[in-house]
Amino acid sequence: MDYKQLKAYQREHREGWAQGLSLRVHRALSWLKKAELEREREDLDGEFVFLWVSFNAAYASNHSVLSRAYERDVYGQFFERLVGYDTKRKLYNLVWSQYSGSIRTLLNNKYVFQPYWDDVNDKEHDLGWEERFAGAKKRANTALGSQDTVTVLSIIMDRLYTLRNQLLHGGATYGSGLNREQVQVACQLLGDIVPLVIHLMMCGSHEVWGDAAYFEAGKG
Repeated sequence: MDYKQLKAYQREHREGWAQGLSLRVHRALSWLKKAELEREREDLDGEFVFLWVSFNAAYASNHSVLSRAYERDVYGQFFERLVGYDTKRKLYNLVWSQYSGSIRTLLNNKYVFQPYWDDVNDKEHDLGWEERFAGAKKRANTALGSQDTVTVLSIIMDRLYTLRNQLLHGGATYGSGLNREQVQVACQLLGDIVPLVIHLMMCGSHEVWGDAAYFEAGKG
């Protein structure tokens, strides 16, 4: 599903939605639309950044904003909820359809594995990055083998979080050829994940999603 399809669904079903969900979806769709415009312009960096913002707009709550250090830890809880609404197993099918290509490429790329950069920057840790890298891939393969969609998606987002930090904190040059593979793969994955996340949240509109981040009641 793309922005136009999701927006049409939102307009048709949003009556009676809780304010928190309504605002989350509204914001997420606005950034998804921008990401699709960047895709048309063939701007991978811009597309990735705006896809990430769209995902953040969908899942972030006031709690996760206040607990920024634990942001990656909430992915699993969030995907766990979405899987409950995924009666057609779209998230599961996404993982399996992408595994032979984008996901495997991401798992094999050390440049989106944070312990690699910790080692480069001489941060203290118990194990070398190579051993941790091998262990992380083994856990991902185990999750795939057991059809553990939540764990696989959490691992994907953890890798993309490192790429997100590189770009948003100025750790990469705009349009750099050095990170084209990982940015391209990231756009492929988020381009599938984010629209599906928004759709499943709308399908679960009867549930309590909590207040949207940076929102003051009564101020619109």
